[in-house]
Amino acid sequence: MTRAEPLNLLHQAKRVVGKIGSALIAENGVARQSWLDGLAEDVQARRASGQDVILVSSGAIALGRNRLGSNRPRKLEEKQAAAALGQPMLMPAMTQAFAPYNLPVAQALLTLEDTENRRRWLNARATLDTLLSAGTIPVINENDSVATDEIRYGDNDRLAARVAQMMGADVLILLSDVDGLYTADPRLAADAEHLPVLESLTDAHTAMAGDSNRESDVGSGGMATKLAAARIAQSAGCATVITLGTRDRPLSALSTGARASWILSDTTPDKAREAWLKGHLSPEGAVIIDDGAAAALRSGASLLPVGVVSMQGPFPRGAAVSIQDTSGRVIAKGITAYASEDVGRIAGLHSDQIEQELGFRGRPAVVHRNDLVLER
Repeated sequence: MTRAEPLNLLHQAKRVVGKIGSALIAENGVARQSWLDGLAEDVQARRASGQDVILVSSGAIALGRNRLGSNRPRKLEEKQAAAALGQPMLMPAMTQAFAPYNLPVAQALLTLEDTENRRRWLNARATLDTLLSAGTIPVINENDSVATDEIRYGDNDRLAARVAQMMGADVLILLSDVDGLYTADPRLAADAEHLPVLESLTDAHTAMAGDSNRESDVGSGGMATKLAAARIAQSAGCATVITLGTRDRPLSALSTGARASWILSDTTPDKAREAWLKGHLSPEGAVIIDDGAAAALRSGASLLPVGVVSMQGPFPRGAAVSIQDTSGRVIAKGITAYASEDVGRIAGLHSDQIEQELGFRGRPAVVHRNDLVLER
C-alpha cells in the first residue's frame, strides 16, 4: 500500500478522535494559545467536511504543576492536585481557540470504569453523542483528580483509543513529538527508517518503539503507549495515525500528505462492533417482541417499547439480553437501555409515553440498533 492511500481513510471518515499531548498544550506552565488557535481552525475544517471530531487532551497537570511549586509532580496526590489546578486553565484556552468559529467546547472527564463498565459505557457514549449532535467539540481528559493508580488508563493515548472504540470512530489521530514509527529511535540512530504504513502490529514493532517517554518533561506516554493504543483501535475497526503535532495546523498538514505512520485495521467499526456483540454477550434475560418489531429489527431499526410484549428477568440496565419473538425464537441479542422492571412498565408504549410512565425521559429505544446484532 502506498503512503497516499491511507489518506482516503481520513477524508472519508465520519468520525475522528484526535489526541493532544501535554507538550503540545503547555509550555512553562502556560497554554500554547497560538498552537491551539491553529488546531481549532483545523477542527473547523474537519467539521465543515461533515466529520464529527472528538478531542482527547492532556495538559491539565502540565498547566497546574507550577502552582504547586513543583517542576514535576511525582506522587499521585501531587499529580491529582496539579490536575485540579490545571483543568480550569485548559478549558478557557480551548474555549478561546474555538470562539471565532462559534464552536462551543464541552469538558468530559472520564475514568477507566467509564469505558469498562457496560452501564457507565452507555452513559458516557450517550452523553458524547448528545454533545456531538448539539454541534459542540467534546474535550476529554482522564479524571486525574480522583482516579487512583489501580483504576487509571495511565496515559491519554490509551484513553483516546478507548474513546475511539466506544464512539465508533473511523480514525484515531495521535499528535506526537515525532512523525511516526521508526525502526529505531531517530534521535539516536542515523540509519533509522520511517515506517509509513503498517497493516499489522508485531512484537518487532513494539521493540522498535522502545520504552515510554522517560525523557519528556511533561508527558507520560511515548511510542510504546501509542502502539498499545493502536492495537485497541485496530480491534475496533479504527485506523490509527501517528504524526508530528508540533507544527502549526497539524491536521491540515496530515490531510495534505505530511509524513506519518498509519496502523490500519482489517475491519470496520460496524463489523467490529457486530463481532463483539456476537462473541462476548451472554444474555442475562430476555425481551419478548411482537411480529412488527421483529420485522423492524430485520430492516435495521432499533427496538422500541411499543413492540415489546413482555420480558424475562431480572436484569439491570446495560445488561445483555436476548430478543425473542412470541414463539420463543431468538431474533437478536443486544444491550438494553433499561432495567427489566422498567421494560415491563413501558412494554407496548410509544416512546413519547415513557416519561409519563417512569417519571423520567429515558431513551427512546429499549435496545438501540448500534447495540444490537441479529441472529442469522
